This record gives sequence, C-alpha cells and structure tokens, in this order.
Amino acid sequence: MLTPVGKDLSRPWNKGLLVGQKKLLQWRDLALVNLAIDSKLRACDLVKLRLDGVYSGTKVRDRTTIVQKKTDRPVQFEITEQTRVSIEVWLRTVRTIGSRYLFPSRLHARPHLSTRQYARLVHRWVDSIGLESVSYGTHSMRRTKATQIYRKTGNLRAVQLLLGHTKLESTVRYLGIEVDDALNIAKQIEL
Repeated sequence: MLTPVGKDLSRPWNKGLLVGQKKLLQWRDLALVNLAIDSKLRACDLVKLRLDGVYSGTKVRDRTTIVQKKTDRPVQFEITEQTRVSIEVWLRTVRTIGSRYLFPSRLHARPHLSTRQYARLVHRWVDSIGLESVSYGTHSMRRTKATQIYRKTGNLRAVQLLLGHTKLESTVRYLGIEVDDALNIAKQIEL
C-alpha cells in the first residue's frame, strides 16, 4: 500500500474531526425529496403535509389522500417503502419538536417549511449531483414520477388521475406530449 510522504499512519486521518458526520436535517431532506417524487404534489401542498396525513398511529401509511390547494380536489398517492423508511427516521425528530406538520419550519413564526425554502433545497440537491440548478425546480420533482409512469405505460388517464388534473388536455401539455409520441404508442399496439 502506498503511503503519503510524511504522514503518521499510526493515527487515523479523521480522528477528532467531524468528517462524514450527518446533520440532523439530512433525514428531513431525504424524506422531502422521496415524498416529493412519490406524491407528485405541488410545492404548496407538499410543505403543508401534516403528520396525520402520512402517519397512522404506529406506522407510515402505504397510501394517502390529500385535497390540493390549487384545484380543491382530492388526489391519492402511494408512499413507497424507501420513502416510508426515510419518513420514519425523520419522524423521530419531528415528534420531539411537537409539530403537527411533517416538515416544520425552523422559524417560530411559521408552522411549516416555506415553498421558497423547499425551492432552495431542490436547487442545492441539483447542484450537489452536478446538474445545473437553473434547469430544475420544485415542479421537476412533481413531474418526475408522472413522466416515468407515462413513458412506461402510455396511460395518460392514469397520469391525469395521479396529478389531479381535471382535463386530459392539461396532462398532455404538462407532460409535453407531441403527436410523434402518440403515434409511437399507437404503432406499438397491434390488434
């Protein structure tokens, strides 16, 4: 094994340093990004999620329904195993704070994380993985799973229901579906 010149190898290089120690808020961030993708919610609905909306007494729910602020319509979504695990770990902290919101604000004047703070977090996540943050935002989180569902199934109606859109045309515009996309799907179907 090669050793750096002049280094004392009898002592670990990170002894006494806080290298690799995780901040408490990293669990919040993981739960937030996972839930943003699973739920396909707008930022204003995501940051206002209450504990009782995702947690029922003893465990994180597999599925939940919320009423969207913009449309005043209910939308249902699945909470994947990976997301449930991250929420369960984050809940240990939330319970000590005594908040009824899943993502409480650190400011006493606000009960929950603001959409602006959520937007800052998304930009930080995007930067951290080497992408240009100007190309992504909170709505990218909403669009991610919807786009994947459409690409894998071609089922616009399912995506419409999951996003809570009232008109199919809205879903078509939202996903950026072009005539070529529709023709490619039609070509794959044989009667």
